[in-house]
Amino acid sequence: MSDVNYKEIIWNGLWKNNAGIVALLGLCPLLAVSTSVVNGLGLGIATSVVMLFSNAAVSTVRNWVPGEIRIPVYILIIAVLVTIIDLSMNAYVQALYLVLGIFVPLIVVNCNVLGRAEAFASKNPVFPSMVDGFMVGAGLTLTLGVLGGMREILGKGTLLSGIDLAFGESAKSWVITVIPDYHGFLLAILPPGAFIGLGLLIAGKNWLDMRKEKKHTAPAISPESVPSPT
Repeated sequence: MSDVNYKEIIWNGLWKNNAGIVALLGLCPLLAVSTSVVNGLGLGIATSVVMLFSNAAVSTVRNWVPGEIRIPVYILIIAVLVTIIDLSMNAYVQALYLVLGIFVPLIVVNCNVLGRAEAFASKNPVFPSMVDGFMVGAGLTLTLGVLGGMREILGKGTLLSGIDLAFGESAKSWVITVIPDYHGFLLAILPPGAFIGLGLLIAGKNWLDMRKEKKHTAPAISPESVPSPT
């Protein structure tokens, strides 16, 4: 890619081809982990870091890897990076790591990670590949955070619940009580609430895209077309 359109790469990753609400890849962790903002952002950031460095590594070695073995090599690279993230989270944010559980090592089989390595990084230079990987991960993180926020507000009436898992006991004061004296709505925290919330996000994005398209395709009214007063 000689002329890299970074604006398009960023727009595709964050909105146009958002991994969570357009491509609908990696739905298992998306639906399971998004019970709160903190859980969603925790897994999303971990995935973004893996995608950033896996795309960089794949782009670096793309000219030396034979086509017949490229997928096993890409998976090996991703597995090494996920292992580093897994051990780092276990060492530095163990409480959050234990809450996220199996979904941290399962980043290895996340379709988004291998998909971007194969579709973009294997065909483009290092820096554009890093931008693409990080933006696709950021788009997924955004979806996880928004969906987690929706479910947390409806389910608990709070935001940032569990932030102490990442920043220690002193961070408990950062929790925002959105609905005081709220007794909770269990459906929002359960798996059906995740499907309903994701459906609302998809519908909201489609509505915004349709509204934008109608605005751009609406015929402009020229002064000549306006009837003059008699």
